[in-house]
Amino acid sequence: MAAFLEPQLLFSNPIFASKASNTTDPHHIHNLKLKLPNFPSKNSALVFNLNSSASFATCNNTVTTPCCVASNPSPSLPPDDPNPNPNPVAVTAPERTREGRDRRKIVKVAWEKLVRWSRSWRSKTKTDVLERTNKVVVLGGGSFGTAMAAHVANRKSQLEVYMLVRDPVVCQSINQEHCNCRYFPQHKLPENVIATTDAKTALLGADYCLHAVPVQFSSTFLEGIVDYVDPGLPFISLSKGLELNTLRMMSQIIPQALRNSRQPFIALSGPSFALELMNKLPTAMVVASKEKKLANAVQQLLASNHLRISTSSDVTGVEIAGALKNVLAIAAGIVEGMDLGNNSMAALVAQGCSEIRWLATKMGAKPMTITGLSGTGDIMLTCFVNLSRNRTVGVRLGSGEKLDDILSSMNQVAEGVSTAGAVIALAQKYNVKMPVLTAVARIIDNELTPKKAVLELMSLPQVEEV
Repeated sequence: MAAFLEPQLLFSNPIFASKASNTTDPHHIHNLKLKLPNFPSKNSALVFNLNSSASFATCNNTVTTPCCVASNPSPSLPPDDPNPNPNPVAVTAPERTREGRDRRKIVKVAWEKLVRWSRSWRSKTKTDVLERTNKVVVLGGGSFGTAMAAHVANRKSQLEVYMLVRDPVVCQSINQEHCNCRYFPQHKLPENVIATTDAKTALLGADYCLHAVPVQFSSTFLEGIVDYVDPGLPFISLSKGLELNTLRMMSQIIPQALRNSRQPFIALSGPSFALELMNKLPTAMVVASKEKKLANAVQQLLASNHLRISTSSDVTGVEIAGALKNVLAIAAGIVEGMDLGNNSMAALVAQGCSEIRWLATKMGAKPMTITGLSGTGDIMLTCFVNLSRNRTVGVRLGSGEKLDDILSSMNQVAEGVSTAGAVIALAQKYNVKMPVLTAVARIIDNELTPKKAVLELMSLPQVEEV
C-alpha cells in the first residue's frame, strides 16, 4: 500500500513511470483497482480511471506491482481517522456545484432584500431639518471641530457655518486661505465656513451649536459666552471626558455653565478620527439625547453618504464610554511602548472594556451601549491606531519618557490624562474596582512606574471572569 502513496502517484494527477522503468509510455496505464485496508467489504476497491490503453493486472485480493513501484512495499499505513466512517458517502462534483449555487442564491436574495429595505427607508427619510437650517456654529478651532465644520458646510452650500476660535492667525487662515493653518494646512475648507473670534457674531441666529472645546476648559469658556446663547439653542457636544474636580460630564457641564437646566443637549460620539472625516472616508457615529425628536433632527443634519449617524437615548452610556476609552487608550499605549506583546494587549483591552461596563452600568447606562459605536467601536480605534493622541501618550510613557515632556511637545489635548484621576474618584463613588484604569491614574500621577504597574496587575488574585 505504501508504494502507491509515493509522490509520483498523487490521486489527482496522472501517474508517470520512473526513469528506471522501460514503461515510459503513459498509455501503458489505464485502470487501477487498489484494495484499501480496513474497508468493511472484502471486495471494496478504489478505482483509478487514467484514460490510457494499458492496465495493471488485478484481482480481488492482489495488486500487480508496476515496474515504477518498489517490489517490497512497507506495511499499510493506518488511516488518519481512528474511527473511520464505515459507510463513506461520496459527494459528486454536480452535487457540490448545486450546493454552491443554492448558497449563492440564498446570499443574493438576502442582499437584494437588504437593498430594497434600504431604498424604502431612504425614500421615507426626512430632509426638512437640513432644509430649515441656515446657520450652525462650531465652538473651538481644534482638529475635530474643524472637521465637523467642514462636514456640515458640505451638506448644503447655502448653509453658514461659523467657527468661534481664539487664535487670530487661525481665524485669518480660515477666512482668507480657506484652511486651518494649525491642524489642516493641506485641506481646503468649504467657502461657507467662516471663522470669527467674536462670540456674539458666531452665535447670533444659530440653529445648532457644535461644542468642540476640551472638557477641562468648557465650563469657564461657556460662562464667558452665556449672554449670547439662546436658551433654545441645541448643543451638540463633541468633547469627551470628565471634569477633573467635579466629575461632571458634558451633559452636566453645559446646562450648569449656561445657567439653563433645559438647554437642549446632544452627545456625539463614536470611532472618528478628524483626519479621516476630513478625507470623507466612511465613518459611523452615534448621537444621544433624552429627547428622541432632537436626536432624530441632529441625525438628519449630520448624516451623509460617508457619515452614518445612529441615535440613542442613553446619554450616560455614550458619555462615560467616550470619556473612559481615552484612559484605556493610554494603558494600551503603555503596553505598546513596553513591547509586551499581542497577548498582553488583548488581555488589557478586554479587561478595560469590562471595567468601563461595570462603572457605566452602575451609573445607569445600558450594557448594549458599551458594546456599540461609542463603546467598543471607539475603544478599538483609540487603543489600536497610531493616530490616537491618548495612545501616543501611553506609548511614550511606556518607552520611559516623562509625562511633562510628553505634554509640552504636543499641540493637542489628550483628554485621558486629566480624565484618569476623575475616573478613579468616580469608581470609588460607585464602589467599582477598576485595576487597569486605576494603574493608569497612578502612572500619570508619577506614583507608579509602568513596569511596577504591570507586575502588580499580573499579581492580582486569580478570579472568576465577570
